[in-house]
Formats: sequence, structure tokens, C-alpha cells
Amino acid sequence: MGKVVGVSFKENGKIYYFDASKVEITDEDDVIVETEKGLEYAKIVLKNPDVDFESDDKELSRVIRIATSKDKNTYNKNKKDAEKALVKATELSEKLGLKMTFVDSNFSFERSQLMLYFISENRIDFRELAKELAAIYKTRIELRQIGIRDKAKEISGLGPCGRKLCCSSFLNNLDSVSISMAKNQNLALNPAKINGSCGRLLCCLTYEDELYEENRKGMPEVGDVVETKFGEGSVIFIDIPNRKYIVNIPEHGTETICLNCKDYGKSNK
Repeated sequence: MGKVVGVSFKENGKIYYFDASKVEITDEDDVIVETEKGLEYAKIVLKNPDVDFESDDKELSRVIRIATSKDKNTYNKNKKDAEKALVKATELSEKLGLKMTFVDSNFSFERSQLMLYFISENRIDFRELAKELAAIYKTRIELRQIGIRDKAKEISGLGPCGRKLCCSSFLNNLDSVSISMAKNQNLALNPAKINGSCGRLLCCLTYEDELYEENRKGMPEVGDVVETKFGEGSVIFIDIPNRKYIVNIPEHGTETICLNCKDYGKSNK
């Protein structure tokens, strides 16, 4: 495999890999790449990605050229026109009585397609809307229903931690998040604490889940009765990152058990 670069088609968007062996790449270049839908304008975000492509039989699409000033002007015009199309789609959907909220749109670089993203609580029959848009913009129209997490990524905002939402700042892929991750990390299952601004489980629950999964091995649960060198007792607290737990031992008090230590540690009578 020759020289490979990672590109993104939108800010903080998913990273795609392309073969750049036929062009001279410099940092922060904008490029024109070959995709299944034709040529597209993209920004290089990874010049030397640490990814093994040798074992992948699928041939990467090519970087066609470094974007010229004319390409950039075309891209900016397409972007402005797509914003206008978003407003027009909203007007037409309201006229047709369709309960859908448009959140993003984009023209392909060669304007062979107009993509519109929307959210809705129900399935929408948008065939008539697509026909009216196609008559206006003289191109193929594709409407795609997305989830609430995708909407949060587009709109952005501040999370409960006070920082910009992960999905709109650095997360390129929205991984699956499950309630078992919150349970695994011993978090209170309070929606106000474990849900993000989108109303779904916090993306950051995935960050340390693997560590918690590993550290939980061999540890008891709160309420378990365990044997210690001071006698039998009931587990009243577990500290998963440090692999410690506190046991209440009758006629002895509480004792901290450390699985990674040479001894049990100090008694907390």
C-alpha cells in the first residue's frame, strides 16, 4: 500500500482513508477525492494514519488532486446553496404537512446529488417532497432520517461536564453505548446523571468501560459475604479502578481489602 491519508468531508466528521500516492501532500491540504458518488471536496486530517491497510483486500479510492482556488470557490458555493435548500425543504415539508425537522444538508461537489438529513418521531413518506425538490434543484434528491445523537452532533452544545459535546468536538464515530456500561462502572442509574444533552446515554461511558471490565475480574459485589483474615464479613463498598473493597466484619469493624496489594491495608474500625 502506498501513501495513505485520512480525510473528513465535514468538520469533526468521520475519517475516511484514501490513496494519496499520486499527489504531493502537505499539512492541512484540501483535496478532491474519488468516491462512489463521484468527486468530493475534503480536508486532510491525518497525513500518516497509524492504520494497517496491508491485510485489507479492499482497494482504497484515490486522492485526485490538491484542491485549487476554483475548487474551493465551488465548494463554498455548494455549501451556501445547501443551506438555502435546507430552508426550502423545511418550507415545503410544512406545506405538505410532514412532521420532520431538517438539521443538515449538502450538495455533492459536482452537484449530482443533494443530501438532506432530518429527524422525526415516525416514518415519513417524503416521496412528494423529493419530487418537488428535484424539480427545483434539477438533481438527485436523497432524504435520510437520522437519530437524536446525530442531531446533537450537528447542533453542538455543552455537556454536563461543562465542556463542548464530545460528539461535536472530537468524536468521529458515534459508538454504541449501553446501560450495562453504567452498571459496570458502578454508577447510579439516574437519567439526569448518565444521559447527555441528547437524552441518550453519555458517549463518555465508553471511554473507561474496558478498564472497568478488566478491573472487575475477581471482585465481589456490594452485599456479597466474603472471607477475610479477620473473619467473615459483608461487602459494603467497592472501588473498581483501584481494585479495593470495604468489608464490614462483625465484632471487628470495617476492613479495606486491596486485590493489588501485598496485604489488606489498614483497618478502619
